[in-house]
Amino acid sequence: MTAEGMTSISVSYEVRRQLNTMRTSSGHRSVNDLLNDMVRAHKIAKMQGEIDTLRQRMKDIADVPVDQLADRLNLAPFKV
Repeated sequence: MTAEGMTSISVSYEVRRQLNTMRTSSGHRSVNDLLNDMVRAHKIAKMQGEIDTLRQRMKDIADVPVDQLADRLNLAPFKV
């Protein structure tokens, strides 16, 4: 993104230029709105990944026979 020899000021100008380009191309009213939408989209994607993981774990648990589960947990009060 940055060229060698760029100062922090020129880097921030470059970042601002790119953010403004993204803002205008996506139709946001301000850079803050753009950043808020980007953060929100990232959080939603991350939560979706967590939800998918939880769904898979629930599926794995649902496939375990109850007798086997009770036997493994030693919770059966009588021989299963």
